[in-house]
Amino acid sequence: MNINTIVEAGTQAFRQRFMEICKKSDFSELNIETAEVMTTSMKQALSSAGATAFKTFVESFETNEETIMKSDGLYRFKLESSCKFLTAFGEVDISRRVYQKDRGGDSIVPLDLLWGMADEYATLDVRESVSYSVAHNTPEETEKLLQKCALFHPSATTIKRIANKTGSFFNVNDEEIRQRVMSSEVTPKESYAMVCSLDGTNVLLNEKGVRQGRPLERPKSNSDDKETTAYRNAMVGSLSFYAKRKEDEKHPERLLSRYVARMPEENALTFKKEFEFEVRHVLEQKTSEKLVKVLLMDGQRSLWKYTANNSLYSDFECLIDFYHTSEHLSKAAEALFGKGSLKATEWYEKHRKSLLEKADAPIAILRSMIYYRNMLKLSKSGKTGLKAEQTFFAKNKSKMLYANFISRGLPIGSGPIEAACKSIVKTRLGRSGMRWSRKGGQNILVLRAYAKSDRWESCWNAFKQMKMAA
Repeated sequence: MNINTIVEAGTQAFRQRFMEICKKSDFSELNIETAEVMTTSMKQALSSAGATAFKTFVESFETNEETIMKSDGLYRFKLESSCKFLTAFGEVDISRRVYQKDRGGDSIVPLDLLWGMADEYATLDVRESVSYSVAHNTPEETEKLLQKCALFHPSATTIKRIANKTGSFFNVNDEEIRQRVMSSEVTPKESYAMVCSLDGTNVLLNEKGVRQGRPLERPKSNSDDKETTAYRNAMVGSLSFYAKRKEDEKHPERLLSRYVARMPEENALTFKKEFEFEVRHVLEQKTSEKLVKVLLMDGQRSLWKYTANNSLYSDFECLIDFYHTSEHLSKAAEALFGKGSLKATEWYEKHRKSLLEKADAPIAILRSMIYYRNMLKLSKSGKTGLKAEQTFFAKNKSKMLYANFISRGLPIGSGPIEAACKSIVKTRLGRSGMRWSRKGGQNILVLRAYAKSDRWESCWNAFKQMKMAA
């Protein structure tokens, strides 16, 4: 490789392309229009220079051998073939020598193997840019974004193909990538508590399912039977680390959060496995001995049943999200005194305040429900609604230790997991008109969860290391 040759090739390409463009434009005056044209001209010239220099660089490593010996046998030179690759400077047409086994056997391209581009179209840096953008934006939005700020301009179809291939690799190799990512991670020194939360949120799948929502008010045609409207629960898990609350602070500081997200699956088995992997990693660190460990979720019984039967969470303190409990308290007030009544508001405010201040508040609330149930003449719907709320408070009173948590500077709301369901799943997969295959959606979620966990650099380094070792 001769650096001077590469520099000369790039310089000449820049000069040639720039002069071609400038001859077609009038730069006799400086104004908004000419400044913009000059910027565009330089970008096009830079693209040409970069592509030419890169082509010269790669092709300088081509072998001239007539035969190549590999572990699986002897390969002979057959022909020269050019192939287009998408680089940071745009598409580059690179000439390579193709070798093949005798009698029409397998073929290889040594040059492609050298720089890890066998069966690949886009270079690693391009794949990273595309994958990171698609984790946040649609392929169409990514296409327009790259047109504005990059020298390479793939189509939305190409972008989708790159992202799917990358996401699929992350999913297939999830355990190894996760291990590599976490190998350099440590629990923040200031951590006082680790709060684990699990929750689900609906995603529209491209599968047949029962239509949800209001019945159709128009005549139904035969074509309606073919509609695919299956909503299923995608799962999100968060591990959030909190510092000890300072005297002048109302809430403890959240230091960081890590997220796991999976598309709908039977019993969320893969999701639980990945989340447990994350939890174990923290618990195996020496600093975990000092951590207050908390399970903070809403009232979804299946999730509480799962954690109760899992020894991993045996020494975790359990708390139902305060705002979820407040919703049930509000429903109890409506069942007793009527929706929107002054008495309902007063009863709700009184007991909501007591939940935050008194350890025996859940028991007092249950007693009050029974007292007013016996004293008031409730309607049938009122009795039914109240019974449901009595059951909720009776079953979950041990998980309503809000006054205790507040006194110890611990969070009582599952804000991180609620926000994660929206920002990781809904914001990206829940846009108008979107329907997903389970595999396609997961290709996005795995990338998005790493990005939202502030792990992108480490996960991409793991990806590159595995690609180079292959």
